[in-house]
Amino acid sequence: MNSPNLSTAESRLRQQARQCIDNQQWEAAQAALESLVVQVPDDAMARLELADVLFQRGRLRESTALMLRVAQRLPRDADFIIKVTQRLVAVGETLAARSCLDLLAQAPGLPPEWLVSQAHLRFMLGEIASARALMESAMAAGIDSPGEQHLYAMLLQFSGDIDRACTVLENCLKRWPHFGDAAMVLVNLRKQKPEANRLDFVQEQLRQLPRDSKDPGAMFVRAEFEYAQFKVLDDLKRHEEAWPALARCNALMHELNPYDAAGEAAVTDALMRLPAPDNQVGRAGSGPVFDGPVPIFIVGMPRSGTTLLDRMLSGHSQVVSAGEIIDFWRQLHWAADVTPARAQGLLQIIQHSADIDYAELGARYLRQTQWRAQGRACYIDKLPANIQMVAFIRRALPHAPILHMVRDPVDTCFSNLKAMFGNVSSYSYDLQALAHYYGQYARLVRHWHDRLPGAMLDVSYASLVRDPESTLRGILEYCGLSLEENCLHPERNASPVATPSSAQVRESIHTRGLEQWRHYARQLEPLRQAIGAPAVNAD
Repeated sequence: MNSPNLSTAESRLRQQARQCIDNQQWEAAQAALESLVVQVPDDAMARLELADVLFQRGRLRESTALMLRVAQRLPRDADFIIKVTQRLVAVGETLAARSCLDLLAQAPGLPPEWLVSQAHLRFMLGEIASARALMESAMAAGIDSPGEQHLYAMLLQFSGDIDRACTVLENCLKRWPHFGDAAMVLVNLRKQKPEANRLDFVQEQLRQLPRDSKDPGAMFVRAEFEYAQFKVLDDLKRHEEAWPALARCNALMHELNPYDAAGEAAVTDALMRLPAPDNQVGRAGSGPVFDGPVPIFIVGMPRSGTTLLDRMLSGHSQVVSAGEIIDFWRQLHWAADVTPARAQGLLQIIQHSADIDYAELGARYLRQTQWRAQGRACYIDKLPANIQMVAFIRRALPHAPILHMVRDPVDTCFSNLKAMFGNVSSYSYDLQALAHYYGQYARLVRHWHDRLPGAMLDVSYASLVRDPESTLRGILEYCGLSLEENCLHPERNASPVATPSSAQVRESIHTRGLEQWRHYARQLEPLRQAIGAPAVNAD
């Protein structure tokens, strides 16, 4: 038993650490927590708080190592295990996070809110089936809120159960008619038709919602319903009415999420100043062959057709999709010992790029991701933003194919403009911001092709939908695979797909996505002029 003096000292250290954390005095908080851990070495919460403080101080590796030690000696406390798991997911320690979740799965009689927390974490790891099962258990146990109904509907959608997803969302909106998340997803799940659409409902909610509120929450909800109105009107081919709704949605979202043009340009400039790797790692397929399943990276602009390519490739008997995972980005931050901080974090990584152990980076990425292959020879890492990672991927994983999806610039930009990504992708809510962001992307693509010839294979979206067999045959050959019939029938692919276009990509291959922007050619003329001549060849 602790002496009274020790208990008093322990209490004083806890209070001191809490005050320092509340005041963001990280160095003093670290000192207090380190002293506390010495006095109470079995206090798992003190160690976890110390890991959090180290993270705040930019010491990512130390923080991660401490989290892993905590995960190896977890108390029988479900709430604490969930906290540890959340942090492990955030720093890319996927294997340890899954072990924590497996431990939680053995606990009997967990309250439904903890089942929901587990579902969120499984979803973040891309384990859609497990997340869906957990949500079904939570709902059977009585969990019931609009957010939970929305998550369950999304998991149904990603699993391909569109009818049930629609039913859940319709019931949700009957009870919570101003729940914009549900309205937005519902109108996206099916093409709206004259005989069956949600226009009257959406417009009624817009009449009831405040128009000029500057409350961010109210602005966001109104933007969601404006987006839903646009989607219905666009499906009904009432384009002159649809555009103002989209413009109002995007004006609200642009105000909520201003675009950082200077930050984006700074990242592109810094990436272009990276020293060119030697010839050994400049081309896919060069360098030593690693053991185990091979990752296939799909990169490009968002909404350029990356999901369609993913679905076609994962129809192959030797390929599975891991979805939009950010594991490489997370492992790169660990390798550079830089905590994630959007553009500033990437700029710091670039500054430290000469000191990165790329072999270790590649080994860490493979160790944390190869379970996703599920016994197949290849697994797809489909994250469009990895276009910024091409030089790092080539150094760390020289044998991994990189497929770069290329789509007509105006089609690509319009598809982003009408996507409503939420409070991310700030570039997509303003024509000039979109043109600038696309310009940075195109500039970087030209640079990769000039400095790293052969590092990635351009894949034309137009060719893929117009002549899928010959186009895909060349792609598979680049990946060391032969064509299989199922690859040409993405509608047969029953595996989960967790992207905004998950409902559309369960259809057979079609060309309806080509030149959709022409319905709004007059309104998009400033964008077309800002982009200028196609900077990336889409043919």
